[in-house]
Amino acid sequence: MLRGLRRVGLILAWLPAALAAAADGIAPARDLAADGRAMRARGPVMLVLFSQADCPWCERARREVLLPLQREPASARRLLLREVALDADAPLTGFDGQRSSQRLFAEAAGARFAPTLMVFGPDGRRLAEPIVGFLTADFYAEYVNRAVEAGLARLRSPSSAD
Repeated sequence: MLRGLRRVGLILAWLPAALAAAADGIAPARDLAADGRAMRARGPVMLVLFSQADCPWCERARREVLLPLQREPASARRLLLREVALDADAPLTGFDGQRSSQRLFAEAAGARFAPTLMVFGPDGRRLAEPIVGFLTADFYAEYVNRAVEAGLARLRSPSSAD
């Protein structure tokens, strides 16, 4: 009986850490139309990581650059981060409200390699050149920052409606 209680105690002690670790990730894209509406109200761009299972470069991009960026308090005003799996058929509602899958959305966006990052506006228009691949965290972080800034500038520009 005492052994069973000890096990329950250990499980309960680990539970908060496990829940925090699960919450500390990039949200998968599920409803881009709803995200777009929220973006219009707040003004950020959407940064989408196109990844695939068992991709060590995707994991490095996530861990070394994207998650730290997501944790920065100023990031909430600049960007909304989402992840789309190139190799998953998880349901996804596109910016246009049409139901699809993550795989089909990635194909339509032209994401063919993992990792690929793309910056989108609230209407689904791509606002910066994609970032394909991952070499080093230092350069990657700068490329990401430049892409986000380019996207924000295009959103603010009155001539950006092309």
